[in-house]
Amino acid sequence: MSLSDKEIIKRLEALAAKVAAQVMRGRPPYIEIPVRSFSNTIWDEKRKILRLGPAKARREFLDSKEVKKFMQTLLMLSLIVTARREGDYPTIRDLYYMGKHTITYRDINGRPRKEETWNEQRESNSIIEDIEVAVGILREDMGIMHDAKGKMVGNVIIRSKGHIIDCSKMGIGAYAIPPNPDRLEIIKVEADYVLVIEKDAIFERLNQEEFWKRENCVLITGKGQPDRATRRMVRRLWEEFGLPIYVLTDADPYGWYIYSVYRSGSISLSYESEKLACPEVRFIGVAASDIEAYKIPKNYVIIATDRDLKRANEMMKYPWFQSEAWQHELKLFLKRKEKVEIEALSGHGFKFLSNVYIPEKIEKRLWII
Repeated sequence: MSLSDKEIIKRLEALAAKVAAQVMRGRPPYIEIPVRSFSNTIWDEKRKILRLGPAKARREFLDSKEVKKFMQTLLMLSLIVTARREGDYPTIRDLYYMGKHTITYRDINGRPRKEETWNEQRESNSIIEDIEVAVGILREDMGIMHDAKGKMVGNVIIRSKGHIIDCSKMGIGAYAIPPNPDRLEIIKVEADYVLVIEKDAIFERLNQEEFWKRENCVLITGKGQPDRATRRMVRRLWEEFGLPIYVLTDADPYGWYIYSVYRSGSISLSYESEKLACPEVRFIGVAASDIEAYKIPKNYVIIATDRDLKRANEMMKYPWFQSEAWQHELKLFLKRKEKVEIEALSGHGFKFLSNVYIPEKIEKRLWII
């Protein structure tokens, strides 16, 4: 359930109040921010999710190396609080421009200098994430908008701002998942499972075939690496309705990592895993072993790049890829140095994916976890 604007403002103001209290006591002000890095990411074996560790960075006003980030953090905090007080919903781009300006000053030798509050949006985005983790509120709950990528179709009925939306009546299209799915009321779901598809083109093909109607499932795509809204919607369907979640990706390390993001969370956003990860997600393919098992034609097989091999070697060491099944798949990939896209299954006919491959993987429980 989303926090109220009053609760959100209270938490944001509390962070600023700590800084003000330090100044009033005559102490050098600082802000503590949990460290968002691989070294501070913990694999929770029991819960099968990535969590943020206890390490924190101290952002001090009187530290020449940290003063700019200290200023950026308070600037962004001020912009977000102002937006919430006024009931506005700025985009991450709005916040970048609203906070971007030039500070003119003189250095210790009296020479004029100029400093930008931030030079590119990547800087301001990182500060937003710092604030999220510092106050324990997602940016979507703060009312910060971003480009949403996800789409969904199936027997799902939603209420949004008083309007009823039937996701089975979208014509040839699909329902666009909004930036904050928690503002939606999911009234009814009549489906046996959720099929999450890496690629938008495959999602569109299965939608055109009305695969979701024939198989009584919900189709979702995050168009590659999923945004947080897509992951949150998947989590809600699993958590609130108990639906099994199956993921379909290309047979390469990047597709397999996308599966793990849905299942266990991501390294960069491990502080959000509690709301976004679905520990019981199952991977139904495409796997490295499927190249041989499904006799995929050689002209559909692609030679893996050095970048692919490097990524696979990294994943071999990740705790969340230590199952016997995943170690086998990664070792096979590194040995054969071959990958395939989902479309390679069309070597057996355009309907092979929907009529044979997906149903067989689910019915015979040929998934990998």
